[in-house]
Amino acid sequence: MSPHLRPFLNHIQGKRSAAINNVAHVIGWSSSSSVLHAPPPHLPPPPPLLGQRQHRHASTNIDSELVVSILGPPNAGKSTLFNRLMCKESNRAYRLGSDGRKSRSNGRVGYRDPSKRAHGRAIVSHVAGTTRDRRECIGRLGGTYFRLVDTAGVDGERIDVSLGRRNPGSMEGAMIRQTMEAARMSDLVLLMFDARLGVSSDLLETIRWLRKIRYSPTHSSSHESVVVMEDDADDGDDAPTPSSSVTPAVQRRRRRHNHHREIVILANKLEGDRWASSDQGDVLDNIAEVTRAGLGEPIPISAEHGDGMAEIAVLVDRLSREKRARLGLPERNDALDEDRKRASSEDAELRPLQLAILGRQNVGKSTLVNALLGEERVIAGEMPGLTRDAISVPWTWKGKPVQIVDTAGIRRGAKRERSNDEIEDLAVQDAMRAMRLADVAVLVLDSRARVIQRQELAIADAVVREGRSLVIAANKMDLVVDALYKAHDYACAVRDQIEMRFPMLRKTPVVAMSSLTGDNVHKLMPVVFHARERWARVIPTGMLNRWLEEVLDEHSPPMQEGRPAKIKYILQTKGRPPTFLLFCNVTELPVSYLRYLTRSFQDSFDMFGMEVRLVVKKSAAENPYLSKASTNKTTGIGGWQGRQKRLVAGLKRTGMPPQKGKRKPIKK
Repeated sequence: MSPHLRPFLNHIQGKRSAAINNVAHVIGWSSSSSVLHAPPPHLPPPPPLLGQRQHRHASTNIDSELVVSILGPPNAGKSTLFNRLMCKESNRAYRLGSDGRKSRSNGRVGYRDPSKRAHGRAIVSHVAGTTRDRRECIGRLGGTYFRLVDTAGVDGERIDVSLGRRNPGSMEGAMIRQTMEAARMSDLVLLMFDARLGVSSDLLETIRWLRKIRYSPTHSSSHESVVVMEDDADDGDDAPTPSSSVTPAVQRRRRRHNHHREIVILANKLEGDRWASSDQGDVLDNIAEVTRAGLGEPIPISAEHGDGMAEIAVLVDRLSREKRARLGLPERNDALDEDRKRASSEDAELRPLQLAILGRQNVGKSTLVNALLGEERVIAGEMPGLTRDAISVPWTWKGKPVQIVDTAGIRRGAKRERSNDEIEDLAVQDAMRAMRLADVAVLVLDSRARVIQRQELAIADAVVREGRSLVIAANKMDLVVDALYKAHDYACAVRDQIEMRFPMLRKTPVVAMSSLTGDNVHKLMPVVFHARERWARVIPTGMLNRWLEEVLDEHSPPMQEGRPAKIKYILQTKGRPPTFLLFCNVTELPVSYLRYLTRSFQDSFDMFGMEVRLVVKKSAAENPYLSKASTNKTTGIGGWQGRQKRLVAGLKRTGMPPQKGKRKPIKK
């Protein structure tokens, strides 16, 4: 080992030992550290889901959370670190009873589980450029919670695309714009690189760009973002200079929000301490080289094995305390505890609506999400298969919280790409997970196909069998609608095709729209909320039995097991999905009669676009109280058998019969 590297290595090892002691203090294991404040007596509960942020106390808002983004070159381990820092409990949607059992419909959409990857995590693959969109979640290190953002890989070519030096309308341009937006909205940027490969020109170009935005505003307006991009194009300056077009008000707002954005370099893929030995001198040279870039000394970590998380935990805890102190907020947000307790006791309608956007590839799912949100939140384009991860975005529609999820296109298993480490299978798995956790699933159709495809019917069948409410979005109507053929005609044609090929989905809500031009996109959310209301509806038992009497008078059930079948009464066991229990004198009813009951029930209670589950239960053949009344007449206290038994026991014990009116005292 070179003599000039020995002090540097000793300094890194000393920082790691100190960080391990500090992180024990952060999570409440020790009280000897003097670097941080005393830990709270108990760990704070996780923050609410992203879609529930508007329920917080007035003294807290989304800006009080520390925002941490992960940047770096492609295939540097960003998604692996994202999965490790993710708080699984906080990011779990409220359970609907479908996670604990096997899905009913995986085989119908060609679903395979190629790996043991835990549900809800980012897709990890050895293929460079796997991550494309900006994915957010709630992260946790010890007792500190923060917003965590995973981004696409950054290199010099993509930065040139973002600055207009190359084609800005390509997929690379959309990816780098999402990454840049994540960096600008962050309080802490974790810049990762593969320490075994060394420092590349792309990494140095990324570091140079991050130095420019180090003191830029965290949350900028659209006008300010244009100014920052203009400053980025100036290669001669290390810090952005306000443009002459910026008004004094904007400059005052930027000065008010300007603060030091922390940028930390992470040297990834350094498992254990073997890399610090003499035969691994290249790694130490790479660490020393990246230190001279001007962003401080890197933290050696291993995202796969969890090494080095102690240093990151201390850093995140310190920055979180500093941000809350800068905003004038207490160190612990006690208002979150009250809001979470109140949200758990509130009605289910106040929970965020879980909305999943499903469909085949290149039908306009991502364009629809961007049209609903009013911004370029997810990557959209003409190339099929752009979306891979299921991107969950919190949103508020007319004061109502919504958690909208953009998913990857679902193709048949025989047509999927198998060469890229089964990335498409993982994307379909993530889409199916989003469908199982959704309240309402929107199936997007392409008007250019002219007819409903078998794969779309399979997706619709999967949604209904899973117990979710279904809404059809007939997209790209601008290609078929003209002066003679209206949007209403297009929606009716789609509904007729669905009813003809899938009678179970008759009268399913269909919204004809064009997500590219924005026509009729505003009509989707009222239909979605109405579908959720019908899906979660609880019908009174009296109303159900009055409906049952009318149905039985019209058409009684056929004979079963050689005797007439009788349905005594009906009651609803739960909603979401609507499930009902039929008490009969037989164990089962014919499938044709259950279909008749289902159709009549849908017509009477407007339960279209969802599965109505009717469960048959055989009631008791006899009165359950009859056997108890007819038996036990000569047993028990006071019966002649009991008196005879006590008499025999007394004779054996004393030789004399027991006195009348007196019994053996009970031992206490």
